[in-house]
Amino acid sequence: AALERQVFDFLGYQWAPILANFLHIIIVILGLFGTIQYRPRYIVVYAIWTAIWVTWNIFIICFYLEVGGLSKDSELLTFNISRHQSWWSENGPGCVRKEASMSGIKGLDNHSYISVIGCALEYRYIEVMHSSFQILIALVSFVYACYVVSVFTEEEDSCKYL
Repeated sequence: AALERQVFDFLGYQWAPILANFLHIIIVILGLFGTIQYRPRYIVVYAIWTAIWVTWNIFIICFYLEVGGLSKDSELLTFNISRHQSWWSENGPGCVRKEASMSGIKGLDNHSYISVIGCALEYRYIEVMHSSFQILIALVSFVYACYVVSVFTEEEDSCKYL
């Protein structure tokens, strides 16, 4: 799920989510390694990261639903480097892109104005669903990580008395 999200964030040039997804993928690999190698500390790091990951995804939900002072039209997720938006804004389900040439304006020779019509679902709701799914996975993973750590520590404790 994180790799899928990473691909679509790359397509939309969303730099902040790209970095967050990359870090998430690294920590997931660390957590899996900790599980395979019986290293509870790595799993604890993963469990702490899931709390941060849930917070990040709540921020993304608030960003796209424009909660508080956030605006989905701001350049916050692209670090003010570009005017890109979510890939889903132009390529969502049912969306039809219409491009109009703007050759009459100086400095915009090869640029075109893009309007999107007919979307079955607004892109912000698709992004909210992605983040909600990530939160659900993270919560289940947190519970599982806590369970694995407790099993590993019980095994260590029982070995001390043998």
